[in-house]
Amino acid sequence: MSFVLYETEGAVGIITINRPEALNALNSSVLDELGAVLDAVDLDSIRALILTGAGEKSFVAGADIGEMSSLTKAEGEAFGKKGNDLFRRIETFPIPVIAAINGFALGGGNEIAMSCDIRICAENAVFGQPEVGLGITPGFGGTQRLARLVSPGMAKQLIYTALNIKADEALRIGLVNAVYPQAELMDAAKKLAGKIAMNAPIAVRGCKKAINDGLEAGMDEAIVIEEKIFGDCFETEDQREGMANFLRKKDDPAKVKHVAFKNA
Repeated sequence: MSFVLYETEGAVGIITINRPEALNALNSSVLDELGAVLDAVDLDSIRALILTGAGEKSFVAGADIGEMSSLTKAEGEAFGKKGNDLFRRIETFPIPVIAAINGFALGGGNEIAMSCDIRICAENAVFGQPEVGLGITPGFGGTQRLARLVSPGMAKQLIYTALNIKADEALRIGLVNAVYPQAELMDAAKKLAGKIAMNAPIAVRGCKKAINDGLEAGMDEAIVIEEKIFGDCFETEDQREGMANFLRKKDDPAKVKHVAFKNA
């Protein structure tokens, strides 16, 4: 891999977009490598992912303008599909993905962050969808996810004006979950990922699917989705041991033990 690094720490995988000389801008090669890294994630051992950018200045400054500047209509649509297919894959990836956002998250950078389950950022983070200032629309899901995350009105304001916002404003409108000093960002992301990884993986994956699928359905259909996933948890080793441990704790706190949840 030239532009994307992947490492593991216990049950947590860390994906780093490593193109700092271009502020980690997304070109076709970066998108291809990100897809290849997702292919390589061992879902039998990894229970949460962290996505971040190399260097202190930028998470992802956007899609590569140099590559986009000469695209035809058909090529532009194909490039949009390439990014959308990858970001949708992140959004629906079986395990949770945490975006650890350091510096610029503009255009495609904001869009890839929004495809993650949880977004935390450093105090120097800057967010925006600057596309209309370049004569284009957001093309990697920005018009869709931003409106769903923060509200249609706020999304329209940010997209129509092409104005950037800082970390505190991103927190206020609900675009990010938390803001940390830059030096503490990755530790906070690893701590959060570690807490997720300690819980029953079948249940965590089921929760992700239930939330994602339910958001795309009406309430009557959504609760049926939840019922099915809820039922699927029963008769698993995780469910039996998790509930047995709760009952041990209730009957005699001295009998409680650490539950080593399985992946299947």
